[in-house]
Amino acid sequence: MGSSLRVKDAVVVTPSDPTPTCVLNLSAVDSQLFLRFTIEYLLVYTPCPGLNQTSTASRVKAALAHALVPYYPLAGRVHPKPDGSSLEVVCRAQGAVFIEAVSYNVAVSDFERAPRYVAEWRKLLSLQVADVLKGAPPLVVQLTWLKDGAAALGVGFNHCVCDGIGSAEFLNSFAELATGKRGFTSEFKPKPVWDRHLLDPQPVHHALNPRHHRITNAASHPEYSKVPDVSNFVTRFANERLTPTSITFHKKYLIELKKLAASTSRLSTESSSSYTSFEVLSGHVWRSWARALNLPPNQTLKILFSVNVRDRVRPSLPDGYYGNAFVLGCAQCSARELAENGLWHAAELVKRAKERVGEEHVRRVVESVSGEGGRACPDSVGVLIVSQWSRLGLERVDFGMGKPVHVGSICSDRYCLFLPAGHSNDGDDDRGESVKVMVAVPTSAVEKYEMLVKSPYS
Repeated sequence: MGSSLRVKDAVVVTPSDPTPTCVLNLSAVDSQLFLRFTIEYLLVYTPCPGLNQTSTASRVKAALAHALVPYYPLAGRVHPKPDGSSLEVVCRAQGAVFIEAVSYNVAVSDFERAPRYVAEWRKLLSLQVADVLKGAPPLVVQLTWLKDGAAALGVGFNHCVCDGIGSAEFLNSFAELATGKRGFTSEFKPKPVWDRHLLDPQPVHHALNPRHHRITNAASHPEYSKVPDVSNFVTRFANERLTPTSITFHKKYLIELKKLAASTSRLSTESSSSYTSFEVLSGHVWRSWARALNLPPNQTLKILFSVNVRDRVRPSLPDGYYGNAFVLGCAQCSARELAENGLWHAAELVKRAKERVGEEHVRRVVESVSGEGGRACPDSVGVLIVSQWSRLGLERVDFGMGKPVHVGSICSDRYCLFLPAGHSNDGDDDRGESVKVMVAVPTSAVEKYEMLVKSPYS
């Protein structure tokens, strides 16, 4: 994209009203090492006849300033605590960044396909934060006018400050301010809640036996354990060019996957008939991805995905809690087991991984990642990470230009995204019932992956 994009305006936007000057602690979950990066959303809108670009940009900028009042930590700066135990946000109304830009070679039709290479849309969020702990703003917003009058909104959130649900709630409230659906003086619903102490470690009775506690954690949390790299997995993903893919699964296809998993299952009818769309689709994508990579049969594979714990702890986290309120679900098996047992087996492994996440599991995770444990990271060997953005409500974010026709990430990656896809071509789907799956695959495997993922019976 290079010189074909011009930045018209780049400013620091501070809260429109006075906000508290304070230092806020982030939770043990927020402070995990693997969350120290930027969530980068890309929302694309079709051209709006008669839309005044100048006034629209001004409205979005003004709405950002007002949104930063109740969400004032997003105008702060994230730092490690002096003792290094976790992270904190220094809140002095330092501000977020707003950028307005013009692209001369990108049109809305370009987003109907996968990007040609992983960073093709990088300039749609020009400010790339390399280290979220070195004074960078936790929030960056870029409004880019495309060559056909369409618009792209790139938004970067420091993942330490909020998770997907929290960031999507912010975006919808921010958009309502921009369109006038919410008055500048009206209270946000849900009201933003900090309360990060709710996901800090609690006193535990078995702390008197730390050896037993460590053993329990090692056995209960395979998401953090390491497995042998018998396939040169890490080297391959580091050295081989990745090709982005984008495939939409309509409602009829998801129903077909559920039927296939249930009909071929070797388990009881009661267990196999209750697979969710996420379980069968993630199992299908995981299995297709693994088979396409042609890995050795004895390579241990994992699929990791976030499990929202807002209602899995007691008491439940309050509405409006926008911190990281998830733990990683993890299913694993050998490449041979995944390939030979069919879709039902992959879906069952995902289902069991979800079911393991109860209150006790969450509290164990919190304890294990606290303090020095916060440096624990999921291993990358044999791992496919799935992020379910299709249920966040991003497809509803309307800044006065209608609902987005494309929701995704700024850059395509080996992380697999489940995205809202809107209406299907046959008109039978309601918005939100179709899922677009985007993942970058090693170029040598991309053709086989696309063939397998489109053929559930293969």
